Amino acid sequence: LPLVSFLIGVPSQGEFLVEISGTTVTITCPFEDEGIRWDLSGRTEDTKERKFIIKDHDSTPANVSCSLGNKKRQLYLNARVCANCEELDPLMVAGIITADLLITLGVLILVYYFSKGRKGRVSAAGDSRPRGQKMQRPPPVPNPDYEPIRKGQREVYAGLEHRGI
Repeated sequence: LPLVSFLIGVPSQGEFLVEISGTTVTITCPFEDEGIRWDLSGRTEDTKERKFIIKDHDSTPANVSCSLGNKKRQLYLNARVCANCEELDPLMVAGIITADLLITLGVLILVYYFSKGRKGRVSAAGDSRPRGQKMQRPPPVPNPDYEPIRKGQREVYAGLEHRGI
């Protein structure tokens, strides 16, 4: 994220201020006096300035510390940078999100109206059977092994009388 300021607190109250733009990382030490000594992963640099600029940072994590006399503050820097990123301001991001939401809402409205109109046409031009009545299933075919006894047909079952043993 280019030109993004990571505020880890207010610099005057003992916290670092980190700014990233492209591959350049600028770190502001919380100490306000001159004569600050910077240490970047073991390399000591006497810049004497409150701001420490790392040009062409390669996104590798680093331990950064600044000291003034016997006071020392440390920072673990784990910032991802890119050389060809486009910088976006908050207004542009809000505009993109708003446009996306409006387009999505427009598509939803179109789908709603087209589906509403199509449903009415399909039911009018559909098949001719009445929609209100449900189709009833015919009764199941009786099993011939279990034929029911009907009036006048008792002789079929006459031979099945109870036999005494």
